[in-house]
Amino acid sequence: MVDILKGMRVIEGSAFVAVPLAGLTLAQMGAEVIRFDRLEGGLDSNRWPVNNTGQSFFWAGLNKGKKSIAIDMRSSRGRELITQLIAAEGQDSGIFITNLRVKGWLDYKTLSQVRKDLIMVTLKGDRKGRPQVDYTVNPALGIPSITGPEGAEDPVAHALPAWDCIAGNLMVSSLLAAERQRFRDGIGQDVELSLKDVAAAITGHLGMIGEATINTSERGKSGNALYGAFGNDFRCADGRRVMVIGLTARQWSGLVKATNTQDKMAEIEKSKGMSLQEEGNRWKLRHEITKVLEPWFSSRKIEDFASMFDELGLTWSQFRTLRQALKEDADLSVDNPIFTMNSQPELGTFLSPSLPANFSNYSRKAAVKAPALGEDTEEILGDVIRLDDTEISSLFDSGIVAGCRKKC
Repeated sequence: MVDILKGMRVIEGSAFVAVPLAGLTLAQMGAEVIRFDRLEGGLDSNRWPVNNTGQSFFWAGLNKGKKSIAIDMRSSRGRELITQLIAAEGQDSGIFITNLRVKGWLDYKTLSQVRKDLIMVTLKGDRKGRPQVDYTVNPALGIPSITGPEGAEDPVAHALPAWDCIAGNLMVSSLLAAERQRFRDGIGQDVELSLKDVAAAITGHLGMIGEATINTSERGKSGNALYGAFGNDFRCADGRRVMVIGLTARQWSGLVKATNTQDKMAEIEKSKGMSLQEEGNRWKLRHEITKVLEPWFSSRKIEDFASMFDELGLTWSQFRTLRQALKEDADLSVDNPIFTMNSQPELGTFLSPSLPANFSNYSRKAAVKAPALGEDTEEILGDVIRLDDTEISSLFDSGIVAGCRKKC
């Protein structure tokens, strides 16, 4: 965490990945991010991965550093409180991020009547407002058809919700752009984007739409090979695998030198009449290159060449499980300044990341735990909505709001 956005207040009503990630990023930049949820918890309050008692690591990961208020969103008084929360006074407040498509009381048209300079950033599924998640957008745009082992027929969906991650960070960028205009001109903004549009735009930016439109052949699956140049995985004598990259001229020449395969690569060039100094040729001849390199790696353990590869500045890595990476990779440890060991009630103590960005004028702060559902309800009602103690007690007694029911 850093304090570069200290003073900004953002209200979050969300589920899934993208919007919680946007709120997390803003919180780790110092904004006060207040998440409101139903009394029984949000849609993702128990989402996997979970521990053996069903407590969610997913929730804990995406809600670090936020505040939580639990409200009966079905009641008219509960809805009034959420409106008051979003429209609360302050130059750096009146900012709402959401993917909850609720018309009539939680839409921009209604909320902007209460706060004229409201900034609202909404993520939809697709541009027509239909529901989508990463695992439906990805196949719709054809990505699983180029993912997986070479020659395989079945589509392979990726495990990482990439479009969600990109959309969450685009929400942050959009919010900050709208807030900059409000700072200059005093006007609010209704910002909408859709998960499918974000994914479609990225495929276009990467040249994939142009390729599919103009080229006559369809791109197929290529396993772990680096598309368009050379990069592949190799099994070593110790049974483990490495990934080596020859994308740039420097990376390629370094790999050839390290493996002492200059003569054999020259033979490939001569027999095919193609220079391996060109990235595209390395892709076209990847099978021939791999055949030359496989014996070199299969006769060596990783420990036999790891230091040499590092000294030569090669681009390579080992294949690991996440559990192995936590044991072996210093970048996934407290050696790395973005990480601290964090204790999360009912889950335990584990490595927790703060903001990856480092601002020169701000010192990095350690990540803090995620709140339990309703942990900050009383504080928010008093300090943000500015209700008195009698009103707050009445809301708790009537079941309109709830506090922390778990260990906080």
